[in-house]
Amino acid sequence: MTTPGSELPVTRRLVIPDAELAERFSRSSGPGGQGVNTTSSRVELSFDVARSPAVPDDLRTRLLARLDRRLVDGVLTIVASEHREQLRNREAARARLAAVLREASAPPPRKRRPTKPTRGSQERRIAAKKRRGDVKRGRGGRYDE
Repeated sequence: MTTPGSELPVTRRLVIPDAELAERFSRSSGPGGQGVNTTSSRVELSFDVARSPAVPDDLRTRLLARLDRRLVDGVLTIVASEHREQLRNREAARARLAAVLREASAPPPRKRRPTKPTRGSQERRIAAKKRRGDVKRGRGGRYDE
């Protein structure tokens, strides 16, 4: 279980204090038998990406741009209900939140420097196309007698 004042490490630059995470619990529809009807094991973990002081400004613009379809008023919500115990669902939701934020905060891939195909690769490609055409031409059902 998380202790008060603990933090959720996402990357080296981004560490979210527990005070900025909001948890809601409700009854789950998943596994659990009759206990599903009495136990609030489903967890909704919310994090305000747009207004969090823990997120650096340059990272905030990248997160908001990449997570725009998942955010509601700048708040990212993760739901976990796959386990029977509330504690395990809390841990799963925290892990999933960290993974989503880590993926969204990754730097964009480097631009590909365009190159021209070599002469050898072009010749091999044309030769392969000719071989393939010969194979197909041989299937015509015509026989030279």
